[in-house]
Amino acid sequence: MSEQRRQPVPRPTIREVADAAGVSRSTASRALSGNGYAAPEVRERVRAVAKEIGYVVDATARSLKQRTSRSVGVLVSDLRNVFYAELASGIGEEARRHGRTLVLVDLHGDGDRELDAAEVLVASRVSGVIATPVSAQLSAYLSRVGVPLIEVDRRFDADATDAVVVDNRVAARDTTERLLSAGHRRIALLIDETEWTTGEERQRGYLDALAAHRVRPDEALIVQAGWDAEEAAAAARRVLSLPDRPTAVFAANNVLTEGTWRAAAELGLRVPEDVSVAGFDDAPWMSMVRPGVSSRVQDAGSLGATALRALLERIDEPDAPVRTMVLPTRFLDRGSIAAPPA
Repeated sequence: MSEQRRQPVPRPTIREVADAAGVSRSTASRALSGNGYAAPEVRERVRAVAKEIGYVVDATARSLKQRTSRSVGVLVSDLRNVFYAELASGIGEEARRHGRTLVLVDLHGDGDRELDAAEVLVASRVSGVIATPVSAQLSAYLSRVGVPLIEVDRRFDADATDAVVVDNRVAARDTTERLLSAGHRRIALLIDETEWTTGEERQRGYLDALAAHRVRPDEALIVQAGWDAEEAAAAARRVLSLPDRPTAVFAANNVLTEGTWRAAAELGLRVPEDVSVAGFDDAPWMSMVRPGVSSRVQDAGSLGATALRALLERIDEPDAPVRTMVLPTRFLDRGSIAAPPA
């Protein structure tokens, strides 16, 4: 004999909340949504009744009615990278403070999926999008469908789209200056790419510092290594195995820093006695090794929180001037920089 299938329990309705609270349906709706006036004592009574009987606002129905929602779309490059995970966390924390929910899409390192992911967010009727873009196509598409965008970490549409970034050029110049001040002249740069503003500006900052110290750049020491840790380690092994190898490495993101650290260990090079290492971004492992990794730190959580506030401001004032907000960075010295070996 087959088991009798349990019937679903009907969800409480706004009409039941209104009847139990002794108010009209429209008053109950205003009290629960916060849109429109409801006397404080009425609002408290309605919300207490809703909680007691288990009524939850149907956000999907509301968004269909209003053609938008209180959800914010978040599109990040790869949550396996601690930088993007902390960025998303910062967005989420700030969203909760403003009564917003997130619809999060992770490209998982596949930039070709960017527009497909954006279409998913638009179909979800998000009120706006925060993204770490990989092309200018994202801003063009969202502008065309009328969904506001905040570019964070990097920019592709500075003239028409708000952005929250750090000054990568100044940060990279200052980081390279620290290696030069320690006496290094053969400084390798491991860079992810130079098509995005992050990589392009960090490389320019590196070259600025060399020029200020009258050090001729060596093209063999400027290596593009992507976003994969294994690829980064292989690139670092190659540059650290040169006959006239560099005495220091500036690794321009946390994955490249990890690859550099692995390569040095595999080659039997001591940090900082044989090779100094300076990174960009922070990761938990950098404080767990000995010596720790000296690195340029940007607050990913603050980038996310600032981006969320910027998006809400853009939603409220769609015709306001376009802004680029630049957040500070700091250098964390953990002991991986020393004078070059004799």
